[in-house]
Amino acid sequence: QLELVESGGGLVQAGGSLRLSCAASGRTLFMYSMAWFRQAPGKERAFVSAISRISGTTTYADSVKGRFTISRDNAKNTVYLQMNSLKPEDTAVYYCAAKVSGRNEYDYWGQGTQVTVSS
Repeated sequence: QLELVESGGGLVQAGGSLRLSCAASGRTLFMYSMAWFRQAPGKERAFVSAISRISGTTTYADSVKGRFTISRDNAKNTVYLQMNSLKPEDTAVYYCAAKVSGRNEYDYWGQGTQVTVSS
């Protein structure tokens, strides 16, 4: 069973940066495509970014393109989300997710980490 634990959230001023980490245990992350999602208060969970299993191909939501960078270190079994030029609208709980390549749905989720951006 794959377990995911996010960390790195916190309170930051607009324009600041944070780096989220997602540490995996139980199985090697090499087996999975990884993604970050977020859920703002009163809103549905939304896709932020994803990174493929082998090639490291990345995708981003339009709202974060050019500001966020997803990366993975399979040797450390960890996925990262570098968030720069943060805006108040980035405030949300951020979740790490994993899926077996080829599946449409993400099978494993972390508990989330809160990111709050003050104006």
